[in-house]
Amino acid sequence: MVESQFNLLHQNSNIESKIVVSLERISQAFKVLLWSESKENSLSPIQTQILIFLLFHSPEKGKVSYLANEFNLTKATISDTIKTLESKELIRKVFEEKDARSYTIELTESGKKTAELSASFAKVIQNPIDELPEIEKEKLLENLLKIIYDLNQKGIITIQRMCFNCQYYQIKEDNHYCNLLNKTIVSKELRVDCPEHNLIEE
Repeated sequence: MVESQFNLLHQNSNIESKIVVSLERISQAFKVLLWSESKENSLSPIQTQILIFLLFHSPEKGKVSYLANEFNLTKATISDTIKTLESKELIRKVFEEKDARSYTIELTESGKKTAELSASFAKVIQNPIDELPEIEKEKLLENLLKIIYDLNQKGIITIQRMCFNCQYYQIKEDNHYCNLLNKTIVSKELRVDCPEHNLIEE
């Protein structure tokens, strides 16, 4: 018997496989919701994702190279996406004074409105999570972060601005501890995307 997570004979007798397939089903839900939201605005999913990313992240992250790493795409693909968004007047390029070839990307007013309308596309996925007991939410968050961290360490997913790969994070007396905040943090305070994140240097 092939021990694939998608082989039902194996899957139905293996809890780890059931969890993997469950995550795959949730990823499908994200794709469906993102496609639906994007079609409403005559955009592609990646165009919608970039608009939302620019809305909530600092200006220095609005560079082609950063966005390529963020979304695991080539610079050429991101550049093409930026051209399309610029033609739709949803973003503008802000060129640096010292280097006319270098620029950051920022939202126009129209782009900001579109991003704000699109940013809640995943709310339907949060609804059942809202119903979980608080302790179950904390366990779920911590376990998902461990999975994300492991995938990041293996190079399967790239940029992660999370506690577990931040210079400020450490385990102190069996507790999560943030050296930037100078405090012990409980599981629900762990961050998936932290604006103060400082990547651990290899």
